[in-house]
Amino acid sequence: MTIITVEEFFRRHEQANNDFDVHLIASLYADTFMFGNPQGVQAVKREDFVRVLPRRKDFMKTAGLLSSRVNSIETSALDSKYMLVKTVWNMSFRANNEDDVIRSLATYVLSAIGASFEIVLSARPSGLDEDRARAAPAVLTNQ
Repeated sequence: MTIITVEEFFRRHEQANNDFDVHLIASLYADTFMFGNPQGVQAVKREDFVRVLPRRKDFMKTAGLLSSRVNSIETSALDSKYMLVKTVWNMSFRANNEDDVIRSLATYVLSAIGASFEIVLSARPSGLDEDRARAAPAVLTNQ
């Protein structure tokens, strides 16, 4: 039986990303999980994901990311073990001495494990550049 709520799980996810707590970030994902974006879907091993986290942090810092906050969470139980979760993240950026908040959509499938969950699928319908282009075209063209 799961003890923490989906909302609590995503607050942990949010905090782990904002603090760049690699150990906590890794603990939120299954040993192997699926990652989908506009370029396709791939199976990812947790240890490989952990190895690319420093590059991801550098990329996001270069893009001007200040913080990411979960804005909304919509859940739907698939069965007694799996939960479909649609989220909206507010990503705060600073570029060209201007602050922007970009709304980024992400869908997850969580698996109940012990007293918590783990991410078995993470999918984004667009990449960071597409999200930023929709929200603030001038930010991309002035970088």
